Amino acid sequence: MNEELEKSLTALLSELGRGSDEVWQSLLPAVYDQLKGVARKIAGPGADSATITPTALVHDAWAKLMSAGKFDFVDRHHFFAVAAVTMRRVLIDASRRRAAEKRGGDLRRVTLADVGSAASPVDLVELDEALVDLEQLSARQARVVELRFFAGLSVPEVADCLGLSVATIEADWRLARAWLGRRLS
Repeated sequence: MNEELEKSLTALLSELGRGSDEVWQSLLPAVYDQLKGVARKIAGPGADSATITPTALVHDAWAKLMSAGKFDFVDRHHFFAVAAVTMRRVLIDASRRRAAEKRGGDLRRVTLADVGSAASPVDLVELDEALVDLEQLSARQARVVELRFFAGLSVPEVADCLGLSVATIEADWRLARAWLGRRLS
């Protein structure tokens, strides 16, 4: 993100913290592309895309953010962290709704090309349950996974957001991925 856009976004976020509802309409164009990119990563091809499309994910998360009331965002990292948590909740809710449907709601379409594929989609409900368990062991590692997976932040951005060193975030990310890999297999 270029410096001018970042300053503009920071100004919009601080104005939003002062209670200006009109700012939501100005904020959406400033963050939409980045939110859509994150949504494509977590709800696009290769993911369990029958649950929710990336566009629907962004729109549902945006609606939840707007309806939640007044926010006092510190900076853009804080905004994207809150957006990540919101997207996670939207995805989990959609996945649970789909799994609860009657008459085969939990069945997945598998094509012949998918058979034997190493890249299987993530079961979002399972991931959410695993993150809740990881949070009991290490809240910081769970937060790192949330920011990396659901917000799409890079390691340096997560370090900046959490006020920790890049080396600490890299170590937490490695440990959390290993733990989740064991837990989800």
